[in-house]
Amino acid sequence: PYVIVCNHQASLDLLGMVEFIPDRCVPIAKKELMYMGTVGWACWLTGIIFIDRHKREDAIDVISQTARTIRRENVR
Repeated sequence: PYVIVCNHQASLDLLGMVEFIPDRCVPIAKKELMYMGTVGWACWLTGIIFIDRHKREDAIDVISQTARTIRRENVR
């Protein structure tokens, strides 16, 4: 397992990042994107993991649970 950290500045950067992101990679996005209408719905359907950046403890819990799942199920 590995983690790719990308700090994109505009929504168009995502198009370039898609070329480099390997298969079976699930992005982590800020929770606010979930409430952006069609974009949020599409993100949710594709399995993006949402974290609440304003609640540090909750964000750490979500990322920790994801890491445990990756290790337990031996997922890349």
